[in-house]
Amino acid sequence: ITPEPVVNYTPLQYLSGDTEHMVTQYSSSTKSSYIEKIGLLKMDFLGLKNLTIIQHALRIIEKTKGVKINIDDIPLDDEKAYELLQKALTTGVFQLESGGMKRYLKQLAPTTFEDVIAMVALYRPGPMDWIPDFIARKHGRKKITYVHPKLEPVLNNTYGVAVYQEQVMQISQALAGFSLSEADMLRKAMGKKIPELVQKEKSKFIDGCVANGVEKKIAEKVFAFIEPFAGYGFNRSHAACYALIGYQTAWLKAHYPTEFMAALLTADQNDIDRIAIEIEECRIMEIEVLPPDINESFVTFAAIINPGEKEKIRFGLGAIKNVGKNVANEIVEERKKNGKYTSLTNFVERIQTKDLNKKSLESLAKCGALDGLGERNQLLENCEKILSYSKDFQKNQSSNQVSLFGSTGIDIKMPEISLEPTEAAPKMTKLGWEKELLGLYVSEHPLSEFFDFFRQCSTPISQIDAASVNNTVTIGGIVDKVKKIFLKSQKTMAFVQLEDAGGQKMEAIVFPKTLEQYGALWEEGNILLVTGKISDKDGTLKVLADSARLVNQDEIDRFGVLAEQRRKEELQRQNERKLYLTLPPNASSELLRQISAVLGTAPAGDCKVFLELSQGRLETPYRIDYDENIAGKLQGVMDEIKIRLF
Repeated sequence: ITPEPVVNYTPLQYLSGDTEHMVTQYSSSTKSSYIEKIGLLKMDFLGLKNLTIIQHALRIIEKTKGVKINIDDIPLDDEKAYELLQKALTTGVFQLESGGMKRYLKQLAPTTFEDVIAMVALYRPGPMDWIPDFIARKHGRKKITYVHPKLEPVLNNTYGVAVYQEQVMQISQALAGFSLSEADMLRKAMGKKIPELVQKEKSKFIDGCVANGVEKKIAEKVFAFIEPFAGYGFNRSHAACYALIGYQTAWLKAHYPTEFMAALLTADQNDIDRIAIEIEECRIMEIEVLPPDINESFVTFAAIINPGEKEKIRFGLGAIKNVGKNVANEIVEERKKNGKYTSLTNFVERIQTKDLNKKSLESLAKCGALDGLGERNQLLENCEKILSYSKDFQKNQSSNQVSLFGSTGIDIKMPEISLEPTEAAPKMTKLGWEKELLGLYVSEHPLSEFFDFFRQCSTPISQIDAASVNNTVTIGGIVDKVKKIFLKSQKTMAFVQLEDAGGQKMEAIVFPKTLEQYGALWEEGNILLVTGKISDKDGTLKVLADSARLVNQDEIDRFGVLAEQRRKEELQRQNERKLYLTLPPNASSELLRQISAVLGTAPAGDCKVFLELSQGRLETPYRIDYDENIAGKLQGVMDEIKIRLF
């Protein structure tokens, strides 16, 4: 910002390949800010899609529930919002959704807005090392101490840990008597790590402390305490702004989960990877995401809220690949004006836009948006016929010729579209189309019938984190992508992306030896169990595959038989009765022989028999059909026997 044209102060240049936007040729780096030296002011204006998400969520809430919310008026001590943060259910929550942040949130269990501000400031390279200390102090596991009593009012909100740049400034004011401008100079010197400036400010700080009655040794200790923090310290006002947006998104997610997730999905509808993560989050929250439907969907993701029914989200037409905003808008606007589409012919006659072409029609059919009008494969195979009808209808509509029957008032209509019969698309084919056009499986997951199998035989990818590194795990899923590369050794290795039953993905690194051994298995669409060590090389968790096993229907059937057998055995165990015979302390071997004779003649049944002796309880091999007759015989052997039946 300059009082005269910027070019009077600094040379300018266009951005590379851009003839509209200009930048200064002077650097504005931390150590050599020529812009600052010539007296110019640089300001950053940050655009956040999270503000749009909040705005969209508020509009959905008002429309579906008639509740008008001023997001600036929500309480900052809301119990439900902090419960969500404590459980780290923070996917979609600004600044608080990374895996590491979720782990620390669970440990911290934030209870105040100050905790949220501190986490935003601390979760960055450098201060991150102090997070365990911060958490331990909050929960009283570590004593909060201060180098000097005057530090307490400055650091008590952050449990004795220096977190913000403002705290460095406040400390210099409290101990060394610095003015605000002097305190800011100290902050800059430390933050920019200019040695000669730091040394100069250190001397000034210590002299000021001594003049204020603080011992020189204590002053040096305090300076050593604050110096590392100033280098990475976050601006508290900046952290508070970020924390407020984070808290607002958490509050919306806690109180209006369906509306919030619909707004979040809409904001990310062009990012397939994010959509997959967010729809999995919906599943965790037990919010059903319905596939697109021309009679239900809007252009964006929509919250479906009906009194007495579970809230749902309907996939947006604008998120379907190859459909385009124009077609999506036309479908929605025409439906709003004239009601739902009653048939395929009705749909084609009403959507008269050049953008409804073969590509967009195929996409609508393949992803299931036209399921209410016909079977997917039949619509796909008759696509040319449908478009031909559309073209003829448009031609008739635009014709200036007067119909022979025009004067009679008889409405001559074109015949309904007649589709050639075809075989219905198999389930896996339909799911493949959904994956292709929506970025994920919506109507069903191809591994849905394998859920129980994978739950017992593998670790969900969502449960694998930094603590799993170097551990051997087994993950199960469908092969999503395979990329093979040739090494200098003339051998081949592969990078295989697996998607598990929860929609989470992980890359398996398959080295030449393993690729050679299990080569036929690494094909797209195969369902595998992969065992190997977890690696975090390049900062991303991967599995270094040692072995792989194909999971096919035969294996699932075998698993099903075993599972059913185990279920029956468990049910049998739960239904088994237990008979306890308590014998007197002086029970003789003759008494035991007589009891054994009675049990031996009893009919077989589901009642286990236990003997309770002075030495302890003994399970017998007898399983009998216990009734009053057997009870009488046992009492006849000896009255002192106590009989208990459970």
